[in-house]
This record gives sequence, C-alpha cells and structure tokens, in this order.
Amino acid sequence: MKIAIIGYGKMGKEIEKVAKKRGHEIVSIIDVKNQIDFDSEAFKSADVAIEFTNPSVAYNNYLRAFEAGVKVVSGSTGWIAEHGDDIEKRCTKGGNTLFWSSNFSLGVAIFSAINRKLAKIMNQFPDYEVSLSETHHIHKLDAPSGTAITLAEEIIHSLDRKKSWVNNKPQSKDQLEIESIREGEVPGIHSITYDSAEDSISIIHNAKNRGGFALGAVIAAEFTVNHTGLLEMSDLFPFLYE
Repeated sequence: MKIAIIGYGKMGKEIEKVAKKRGHEIVSIIDVKNQIDFDSEAFKSADVAIEFTNPSVAYNNYLRAFEAGVKVVSGSTGWIAEHGDDIEKRCTKGGNTLFWSSNFSLGVAIFSAINRKLAKIMNQFPDYEVSLSETHHIHKLDAPSGTAITLAEEIIHSLDRKKSWVNNKPQSKDQLEIESIREGEVPGIHSITYDSAEDSISIIHNAKNRGGFALGAVIAAEFTVNHTGLLEMSDLFPFLYE
C-alpha cells in the first residue's frame, strides 16, 4: 500500500515507522513547509493519506487530499463543530473518503466498548455520580480531548440522568463534568468514575506511548483502501458495537 503522511510531528514519524514495519511504502510526507506537495504526482499516487495535525488546518488538509483523489485517515480533532456537516456531505454524496476517529488506539476502542456497557448498567443505579477526566501533554491544543468528548457522549446516550457535558464544574446535576489536565509529555490518560457514598467504580485507559495510536491508524488505512465514504471505528471493529 502507498501511504502519504500529512503532519510530520511525533505522530507522523511514529506512523512512518509502523507503516514501513508492516510493509507499506511512504510516497509523500507533507508538513508546514511543503504544502505545494499536495499537487505533486507522488502525493496523488497514494492509496491513502494519514493525517494528524491540528484543528486549524485539518479541514483544509482533507479538502486538498480530496482534490487530489486521495482517501484520508485522520485523528485530528476540534474541527467537527464548524466543518462536520460539510465533510459528511462530501463523503456521503461527493464520492470522497474519510476514516475519522478521535482516537485510533486499539486499547481505547476496547475501553470505549466497556464504557458504553458500563453506562447502560449504571443507568439502573442512580446513586452513583459519574465524572470523567483526561490528561494529555502540554502541546495538545484542544480541551477537552476528542476522545473525552466521544466517551462523554457515549455516557450521555445511555445514562438518563445526564443530558450534556461541560469542561468545568457542572452547574446542574444533569451535566457531566470533563476535567482536562495538561502536563508534561503524557500521551493520554482517560478515566471514568462512578462514585457513591458507599464505594466507587473506575475504568482507566493509560497510553504508554504513541505506538498504539500509530498502529491503529495504519490498520485503519489498510481497511480504508478497500472502502469508501465516511468511515469510523465501528466500521473497522463492528463486534465492539454489538
């Protein structure tokens, strides 16, 4: 498989290493200083581009890749509120392909499945108050993390006593608090706790390094080559969503 990499920071370099280890060819690497390469024949030859950048440029990167006829796998967050409807239309009606996830870690995919199941169970136990926290490195621009938002929305979907999430102290009982912590070089820690007067129940995912995210992104790219439209983790791992 021919892969283009968009964003050559720590994640981009990790993706390059994992992709080569799995036998794939890196045909183009695009970063801030060589945006003109979106128009290159090398980029256009890619079967799929893997994009990890930031909220301010991700949407434009998708458009440039679509113009070149290249499918995209992306883990960039923070762009959906403004551009989500347009990207959905471009993929469902415009013939483009984007596989997007707030987190490509295989462990997080499993953690998310446990979160959904636990929320359904805890809906029957209203004495437990739920909270969510996420910790990331100081370079992460968005807060809360896209993964935390996804987890929170999964909880809200199944927990009748929560109607929305807030990234600070909740003002009412029906709000789910997401605490965002930025420190050091932490790859990512997500924790969900159900607390009562008698005890507490917690589930935690602690990423040890970026390798898990990169592996998941490359596996998603391998899947995307043979699929079209707007794709997500439920397409890649449908058994986790049964």
